[in-house]
Amino acid sequence: MARDHDVQALSDVDVHVYEAVASQAVGGDPVELGELARATGMGEDDVRHSLTTLIEQGYVVPKGDGFGLGPHTFGLEY
Repeated sequence: MARDHDVQALSDVDVHVYEAVASQAVGGDPVELGELARATGMGEDDVRHSLTTLIEQGYVVPKGDGFGLGPHTFGLEY
């Protein structure tokens, strides 16, 4: 589902969670909810809510027991 993404439409919390997914899932392995909560310093409910938005927008995809990056057209360096 590659489509144009408008990162400006994301909240600061969504960007924070997205960056945590990107930094934790560098090797392609899924990152679990608890890991994202620790990485962001947020509660699991807040992270889960943000992940819902990110999944709906195609930025993040469910992957096994965790989450990974969705298709994107920009580079990431971590």
